[in-house]
Amino acid sequence: MSTKTASTKAKKPRILLAYSGGLDTSVILRWVKDYYQADVIAFAADVGQAEELDGLKEKALATGAKKIYIDDLRAEFARDFIYPMMRANAIYEGQYYLGTSIARPLIAKRMVEIAHKEGCTAIAHGATGKGNDQVRFELGIAALDPDLKVIAPWRMAEYRAQFPGRQELIDYCVKNGIKVLASAKKPYSMDRNLLHISYEAGVLEDPWFDAFAPKNKGMFLLTRDPEDAPDRPEYVTLDFEKGDCVALDGKKMKPLDVMLKLNALAGKHGIGRVDMVENRFVGMKSRGVYETPGGTILLFAHRQMESITMDRDTMHLRDGLIPRYAEMIYNGFWFAPERQALQALIDRTQQTVTGTVRLKLYKGGIYVAGRKSPLSLYNPQIATMDADPTQAYDQDDATGFIHLNALRLKVAARVHGPLLK
Repeated sequence: MSTKTASTKAKKPRILLAYSGGLDTSVILRWVKDYYQADVIAFAADVGQAEELDGLKEKALATGAKKIYIDDLRAEFARDFIYPMMRANAIYEGQYYLGTSIARPLIAKRMVEIAHKEGCTAIAHGATGKGNDQVRFELGIAALDPDLKVIAPWRMAEYRAQFPGRQELIDYCVKNGIKVLASAKKPYSMDRNLLHISYEAGVLEDPWFDAFAPKNKGMFLLTRDPEDAPDRPEYVTLDFEKGDCVALDGKKMKPLDVMLKLNALAGKHGIGRVDMVENRFVGMKSRGVYETPGGTILLFAHRQMESITMDRDTMHLRDGLIPRYAEMIYNGFWFAPERQALQALIDRTQQTVTGTVRLKLYKGGIYVAGRKSPLSLYNPQIATMDADPTQAYDQDDATGFIHLNALRLKVAARVHGPLLK
């Protein structure tokens, strides 16, 4: 056997791991390394976790990673993922601002890029086999590189047999000298990024549990309890250009800076809390509590800007597509052709959404305090209840308009009888 052949055979496979430094991914890092006899390249995306990233490099290397990437993706996250979603006014099931969902395609994108750079043949993740994230990560990877293998330990029978519960994970860390901050009992799990924090599992699995009770104030990290918010309202103006917020209080800002500023403002006034039971893509219902401070203000202001600049039927057409668009993001289809096609339509509707919105923030509430635009379709002379000086609208025309729209209702009532009996 040649030296070259022997060297090739001796080379370990390389596996990229989505790594957070928590209990699950710490165990998975060492387990994957040993199970596959592989070099593990750890990757953590900085999408706004703040202090959660402290000490992550040292922890990953001590746990057995060959190398670790910790990439600051916050600017890209705000510009290329949060902002396009906000242009669509996307909310899942009427309440969820898609904070976790929208971060996953960006993380998948960067994982594929690093896997290519490092010569990895597989990507591993610690997402549970019952959740949405496994779907989001793997659909993203499939769309960007269908040849990359995915390793999902929580869907492997041998892994679940070794770790049937949290205590076994902790015992494994103790045995292998892996330092993690964990205990056998944890009241809930968290996921944080620039757009939100989500809380789920543990005590929150009981839908009757009151997450907003005074005794649970310590759970929330981004927002004050509205009852503890300032007793005086605060005003903020948002300038929009083609559907994107480009300035706050007249100061030009990049998307990342807009999100950081709005998060601080909204948090101060207790804005952006949601408690909901949602429908996961995999089929079950789950209860989640969310803080989405800046995003709540941004979407509210965007709606107000559209109200005076967007054509009625164009708005109604786009609004009819919001549930489908939000569902695509929630289910992990950000890179799917249908989402990209729909984004093109949405972005086209935003060409006239330019102007300024003034808001009042007060004890958990957002109130519009004014809107203006050089492209406003609102004409007070036409809308006035007084005589219209423009003569654009003749009230006599309404008679025929009503007759035509009532025709089918009259025909149906004469055939079938009145609806009220």
